[in-house]
Formats: sequence, C-alpha cells, structure tokens
Amino acid sequence: MKNPVGAVAVSLFLTIFWSLLSNPLAHAQEEAFYKGKTIRVLVGTTAGSLYDLWARAIAAHIGKHIPGNPETLVQNMPGAGHKIATNYLYNVAKPDGLTLIGSILPGVYMDQLVGRPEVKFDWAKFVWIGSPVKSESQMTMRTDAPYKSIDDIRNSKEPARCGSTGTSGSDYQLARLLEEILPPLKINSILGYPGGPELDLAMERGEIQCRTFTVETFFAREPYITWKKKGFVRNLYQTGRKRDSRLADTPTLHEIMDRNKTPESVTSPGTPPDRVKILREAYEKMLKDPGFLDDIKKKRFELDPISGEELDAMVKEVMTQPPEIIDRLKKLLG
Repeated sequence: MKNPVGAVAVSLFLTIFWSLLSNPLAHAQEEAFYKGKTIRVLVGTTAGSLYDLWARAIAAHIGKHIPGNPETLVQNMPGAGHKIATNYLYNVAKPDGLTLIGSILPGVYMDQLVGRPEVKFDWAKFVWIGSPVKSESQMTMRTDAPYKSIDDIRNSKEPARCGSTGTSGSDYQLARLLEEILPPLKINSILGYPGGPELDLAMERGEIQCRTFTVETFFAREPYITWKKKGFVRNLYQTGRKRDSRLADTPTLHEIMDRNKTPESVTSPGTPPDRVKILREAYEKMLKDPGFLDDIKKKRFELDPISGEELDAMVKEVMTQPPEIIDRLKKLLG
C-alpha cells in the first residue's frame, strides 16, 4: 500500500472466516456434517443497513449450494464499527464452519494496524470466502448545511458534523484523510451510531450534517432515493478514480487531491480446510444462481465479485506494511 488512500477508498462487502488448518475430511463426511445443521451468519451492524441486507441475501441463497443443504440464520451483532462481531468470531465462535460473518467493514483492519486496544483479533489469520461487490464511496451532505463543496468545509471556521459507526468505518477514515491532505479542513466525526439506519435518522433530525457511504447504497434504496428527489442532500465527493455516471457532477477524491497538488465473509479458529473449500465453492455457485441474481436485481444491488483467494492475497499485502506506512496511518487515524 503506497498511500493510505488505497486503504480507505474502496468498500468491500466481505464474507470471511478464520481457519487453522487440520486434517482434511472426505466430501461425504462434510455433507453428513452440514446436513441438519444451521449456519449462523453474523452482521456487525443493525438490521436494515446495506451490510445487513447483503448478508441476508447471501444467507438466503448459499445454503442450497453447500453439501447437506444446511439452514442459515442471520444474527445482528452491532457495535464498535463491526469490531464486536469480529472479536466474537475470532475469540468465541467454535471452529466448526458453522459461524460466518456475512459482511464486514473493510476498514476494520486499520484499527489493528494502528494498534487500537479494542481489537482482539488478527486480521491476517482470517480466511476469506469471497466478496460479491466492490463499491466506491461518496459523501452525502444536507443541502441546508453551509457546505456546497469540500472547499467550503476547508474554508469554514466551523467543522462539518459527520456521523460514523466507529473508527473502522470508511467515513471516519476518509475524514481523517481529507484533514491530512487539505489543511486546515476539519470534520467533526461523531462516533457510536450502531448502523446505517441510525445514521439516517441522525441526518434527518439534524444531529449530523453529513455521512459517507457507498455509491451503491445511495442509489439502491430509501431513504436516499427520496432524499435526492426532494433535494434534501447533495454529494460532495466520490472515491472512484473515474466519476460514476450517476454522479457526473460530483468530483472524485483523486480530482480534489490533484487540484490541490497532493499525492495520491469469515468463520472461527480451527475450521478444517475442506470446509473452507466447500464454502468457497458454494459461494462461487451462489454468485451464478438465477435466484440469487434475481434477488439482488430486485434490491438494486451491484455485482462485481472478488474470490476468496484474491481476498487472501489482498489481506496479506495490507497487513505487511513497512514501519513508515504504519507510522503515517497512526498519525492519520489517531
């Protein structure tokens, strides 16, 4: 990772699980193992957020592609920017392939890199099943706030009030990045909201003026469709290298940086590798399942999958940063 931008600019909806290798089991044994069982799919946020909706879509379709056709049960475990669910998976869940995280904030690993004490997991030891989508983010700002652009925030004496679930959220991390690259810009990040729905209510009540979340979410569901239609919000920036066609008038973070001449799903410990293989294969089959594709089409979700093997490689890269990058991240993210 040459620049912290790469660590916070892209959101991944991940299905991960963590495994210490043990002796392989035959396929028939695995089918017998999953038959009649229930897989718990953890979600690190409250019901109704995009992370929750993605996890529920995955849970609804993946079981039929696993030998033995296990049932699935979604369990919301919100708090601390998904770290409660991640800590639970790493330290409490049994290593039997029956507990997964259905979707997780990709920036959770940043809290480990900068040494936050509430992190009780080792990101590098998770084994990744796959991600159905990678999605860029955008900042949504109330139109009655005195900020029509990032420059307005930069030149204001009062910092913008932006909400976040915690320090692992891309909204918090992007705010710190903007402060570093565009001084004297300041953003007051108000932390502790359990999930997206609570942040939406805070926006409507005027507790916060802005929040940053994925472009996919903004165009996929309410209340954002109505917000945009009624002119309740505007978009101040987006993180993609190219402008999304739906946000043609919204500058990218890279454009802002250039203009200012600035550089640029999981299961628990001890899961047998054969079950990793089965779950990854089931995940790949699910991505081609007509029922799953029809479901995400109705939800207006996007699909741009990443395999578990690709995610493994990405995690190894981001978790082996040189000391100078770690020091910069600690300074950036506090």
